[in-house]
Amino acid sequence: MKKVILTGDRPTGRLHVGHYVGSLSERVRLQNSGNYDEIYIMIADAQALTDNAEHPEKVRQNIIQVALDYLACGIDPDKSTIFIQSMVPELTELTFYYMNLVTVARVQRNPTVKSEIQQRNFEASIPVGFFCYPISQAADITAFRATAVPVGEDQLPMLEQCKEIVHKFNTVYGETLTEPEIVLPSNKACLRLPGIDGKAKMSKSLGNCIYLSDEADEVRKKVMSMFTDPNHLRVQDPGNVDGNPVFIYLDAFCKPEYFPEFLPDYQNLDELKDHYKRGGLGDVKVKKFLNNVLQAELTPIRERRKMWEQRIPDVYDILREGSKVAEAKAAETLKDVKASMRINYFDDNSLIQ
Repeated sequence: MKKVILTGDRPTGRLHVGHYVGSLSERVRLQNSGNYDEIYIMIADAQALTDNAEHPEKVRQNIIQVALDYLACGIDPDKSTIFIQSMVPELTELTFYYMNLVTVARVQRNPTVKSEIQQRNFEASIPVGFFCYPISQAADITAFRATAVPVGEDQLPMLEQCKEIVHKFNTVYGETLTEPEIVLPSNKACLRLPGIDGKAKMSKSLGNCIYLSDEADEVRKKVMSMFTDPNHLRVQDPGNVDGNPVFIYLDAFCKPEYFPEFLPDYQNLDELKDHYKRGGLGDVKVKKFLNNVLQAELTPIRERRKMWEQRIPDVYDILREGSKVAEAKAAETLKDVKASMRINYFDDNSLIQ
């Protein structure tokens, strides 16, 4: 069996460092590992419209921004197919068929759907499209026969729902769809990066993000304003590193080589944490170190992004060609699905004669 990856992002804004450590850097690693036969990376504009239907310009304007972030992080269009979801109409038809295999109660129980509904204040009136997006996501994954889906931990319930749909379809209509496996970041700190304000999730809508495209000064300002341990009021006070965003970011981004370069007083992150926990280490010193670490990680990304910004017609062509490739692949799966369901009437006229 071919090894295939499907992953993607909603184009509702530029991508941030939470996206980077949560999935983008892992995608680049998997892309360059040589272990996968096909890689599809989707800009999920149709899914983004489920809660932005009245402001489609917000989605349109961010398609190229997300593509620039992908290319800046090292997604290579020669190795990965980058495509726009709405340019693959087969995904909509697959979603329609899968809807008949899932109950309303099952979608309501999905923890990711529950939290997203709360976050968007949709409790009173949920758009049907938004409510059904786990089913749409299953269509995206199965259309490309994905065997692996690299995502953040918050997407686990979506993958479980997809597996249920695959199992139900194959039980009812015969073995047709491929069951995917989830690929989580290996670094536990990367599973969910908090916002700079200490909120549990870094989110565009909460305005607590460090964006991959932020200039160096902006990154420094955001780092220096970060929430830390609220009880660590004076340098000599013992501090808490657990749940402290500054140390969570260091867990996610810091590499051993950054200590001799930026903070030679310490051998490693454990030493730095121990000093903070004992007391005698101020937040400003730790934040300055984190800023240096982030600048080292983000500078090459920022520079690649600026290079691609000078080549927007090429980015457009990458998306157009990728969408053609994606549509051809999805059309093959849809053909198999309709044959299994025995609704391919004009391929087999005995079905309605």
